[in-house]
Amino acid sequence: MQRFVTARAKWVGELRGLSQRCYSQFGLASQKDDDMIINPRMPHFDYSPPPYNGPSADEILSKRKEFLSPSMFYFYEKNPLHLVHGKMQYLFDSNGRRYLDAFGGIATVSCGHCHPDVVEAIVNQTKRLQHSTILYLNNAITDFAEALASKLPGDLKVVFFTNSGTEANELAIMMARLYTGCHDIISLRNAYHGNAAATMSTTGQSVWKFNVVQSGVHHAINPDPYRGVFGSDGEKYAKDVEDLIQFGTSGRVAAFISEAIQGVGGIVELAPGYLPAAYSAVRKAGGLCIADEVQSGFARTGSHFWGFENQGVVPDIVTMAKGIGNGIPLGAVVTTPEIVEVLCHSNYFNTFGGNPVCTSAGLAVLRVIEKENLQENAHVVGSYLKERLMAIKNKHEIVGDVRGRGLLLGVELVTDRKLKTPAKAETLHIMDQMKDMGVLVGKGGFRGNVFRITPPLCFTKEDADFVADVMDCAMSKI
Repeated sequence: MQRFVTARAKWVGELRGLSQRCYSQFGLASQKDDDMIINPRMPHFDYSPPPYNGPSADEILSKRKEFLSPSMFYFYEKNPLHLVHGKMQYLFDSNGRRYLDAFGGIATVSCGHCHPDVVEAIVNQTKRLQHSTILYLNNAITDFAEALASKLPGDLKVVFFTNSGTEANELAIMMARLYTGCHDIISLRNAYHGNAAATMSTTGQSVWKFNVVQSGVHHAINPDPYRGVFGSDGEKYAKDVEDLIQFGTSGRVAAFISEAIQGVGGIVELAPGYLPAAYSAVRKAGGLCIADEVQSGFARTGSHFWGFENQGVVPDIVTMAKGIGNGIPLGAVVTTPEIVEVLCHSNYFNTFGGNPVCTSAGLAVLRVIEKENLQENAHVVGSYLKERLMAIKNKHEIVGDVRGRGLLLGVELVTDRKLKTPAKAETLHIMDQMKDMGVLVGKGGFRGNVFRITPPLCFTKEDADFVADVMDCAMSKI
C-alpha cells in the first residue's frame, strides 16, 4: 500500500509539473502551493514593436489568392500568420503578439531579424549608391569577396556573386561541366539544390521536380543514418557512388554535389566518413566536388564555419546563400583560380549579382558573426537544445529521431518507432499547437514529418528551454 501511495504521489507531482509548464507557455493562471500565479509566455525581451496600421490578414490573403501564384503555399492554413515586424530572434504579428522564431526564415536569418549593424550597412550603402553593375569599380564587392575568401580553406579564393542558392548551384554545375568536359553529375537521393534546370535535375525528391527535360544526373543512395540501409557506415554508402560511375557513366564525371546536412530533406546529416570516400571516388573519375552550403554554412553548425568541415574534406567549389545576407537576396560561388578560368571562354554576367547594397550587407553579416561570437553560440546553445530534444524523445514515443548539429536541428515524428511510419498529421497538429503557444518551427523532409529548427544564431539557452518546453507540452496533448 505504501508503494502505491508513493508511486501515486510521484505521478501527481510529474503531472502537476507538466501542467505548470503548459500553463506557463499560454500565459494562463496555474495552481502552485494553493496560490494562483501568472507565468510569462516566453523569455523576457525588452522591446515593443510600433503599432501596425496596414491591411488586415484577410485583405492580404484575398489579394494573395487573386494576384499571386496558387503554387505559393503557406503554413497554418486555417489561421495563417500575419507577421509585420521582427527583432533579433523574435517576430511580431499585426496585433503585436510576439513569437520566438525557431525557423529563421528557412535558415536564412543568421544574425537576427533587423540586426542594427546589418540594417545600418544596408541603409548607408543605399543612400550612397544602390546599383551600378559590376562594369564599374566599387569597393563594396571587393571588400566582401576578400573577407569571404578568408573564411575558406585551401585555394578556394575566387568569388562570383549571385542572387540565390539556385543561381549559385546552377553556376557551379556549369563550371564543373566546362572544366572537366564531362556532362554527368552525381547527386544524392533526398537532396535539394534548387528549382532551375540543372539544379532541379540534381534535386532528389519528386515533390520538388516537374516533368521537364532533366539529363545527366545520377542519384546515389542517401547516407541517412536513421532511415538508410547501412545505418551510420558512411563508407558503405559511398560504394554506391563508385558503382554509379562504373555502371551509369562513361567512367568519367563532371562533379559530385551534396549538402553536408540536408536541409529541405529533413535535416539529415550525412553518415560519418561518407564525404571523404565519395570525394575520393569522384576525383578518381576526373570529377569536381561541389559543397552546397546554402543552409549549413555561415557558422550554423557551430563546431565549424562550413558544414563540409565537419567531415574533414575540402571541396573544389562551394556554393552559399541564405545566411550569407541575413535575409538580403544574395548568393555566391567560391572556387579556385584554375577552375574559374573556364568562365573566360565566353561571356558570363549577372546584372544584380554583387551589387553594392547586397555585398555591404554580406560583409556586415560576417563582421557580426565574428564580433558577437555567433559560431560559438550556435555550438553551445545548439548542443544544449539538442540535449533537451533528446530528453523529449526519451519521453514521447512519437519522436523517432533527433539529429543535426549546432542550430541546424531536426526532430522526426513517427507513429511507430520500429516501422518508422511518418506521423504527418500529428506533425501538422503539433506545429499548430506550438504556434499557438508562441513558437515557430519549420517542417520538412520528403514525408513532411520533420520539424526543422534553424533559428537565428543569437538564440539563447532560455530560448532553447522555451522551445523544448512548448514542444513537450504540445506532444503531451496528442
